[in-house]
Amino acid sequence: MEKLKNVTVFYFTGLFGNKQLELQFRLLVLFCYLAVIMGNFVILLTITCSHLLEQPMYYFLCHLSLMDLCFTSTMLPRLIRDLAARRRDISYNSCMTQLFTGHWLAGVEIFILVSMAFDRYVAIVKPLHYMVIMNRKRCNMLIAIAWGLGFWHSLALLLMLLNLPFCGPNVIDHYMCDVKPLLKLVCKDIRVASILAIANSGTLIVVIFILLLTSYILILYNLRTRSSAGRHKALSTCSSHITVVVLFFVPCIYTYSLPADRENKDKQISVFYTMIAPMLNPLIYTLRNTEMKIAMRKVLSRILNSVLNKVNQETFFTLSTLCPKKLRI
Repeated sequence: MEKLKNVTVFYFTGLFGNKQLELQFRLLVLFCYLAVIMGNFVILLTITCSHLLEQPMYYFLCHLSLMDLCFTSTMLPRLIRDLAARRRDISYNSCMTQLFTGHWLAGVEIFILVSMAFDRYVAIVKPLHYMVIMNRKRCNMLIAIAWGLGFWHSLALLLMLLNLPFCGPNVIDHYMCDVKPLLKLVCKDIRVASILAIANSGTLIVVIFILLLTSYILILYNLRTRSSAGRHKALSTCSSHITVVVLFFVPCIYTYSLPADRENKDKQISVFYTMIAPMLNPLIYTLRNTEMKIAMRKVLSRILNSVLNKVNQETFFTLSTLCPKKLRI
């Protein structure tokens, strides 16, 4: 029998369902989005304009900041608009595009975090072979693998949803298009689709989270033989990585490991990985990182000097046009 797909437009219920509360929350979301843009842009600028880009850890951090910028930009601008809008509609095609893009970028971010954990493991467990193992070619390969795996993860979800019938209702109990709220609108039994979604997202996230925690436990175990100064530096770096991993993975595990037909607070929990984690990442990676702070000061100083020199040149040019004789004297 031909699958019914009468739904051409979906409507979001929103984050809270309370208009007054959502209008107040809109300012907070706007502030958080601006903080995400500014914080991650500063990290991108600092790393790309300094020697830090040559180091694998900061090379991966640069890509992580780029993913945070792109990922939040697929969700938050629409959320900011919808929090004040009367009609919160999205076309079927736009909904599928948002789902595919969001899961692709989130998948890339997950595998970049895996690459960062691998980088720290090699740096601490095999320090003498670090530069040989983590050369630029291998770093580029890890980034390419992250993009490839993220793409296939997202494509599998998209193809599954495209083959499901949506014949009504068309109200999504969320503020964005995601696999679980969409499965609740399907006009057929969703048990198989729900298992496939959990296998694709939930199980994958749990396995990767366990692997990451195991790698950091091994790193901490190997720190016993280090000097006090070396141990302190390694602990400072690893604690930043662990904090980011926990902030991102724990809400994702809660969201994607449970069946679609169970009632839970997915849309409230999802705020942690769509907004709070990308906003806090720049602070986590810079506040306790001396190298980043020094590089930021140098880049800022260089930019300020460049701007001042340009202003001085323009001022001199203006004065030389207005008073050429006096300037010659």
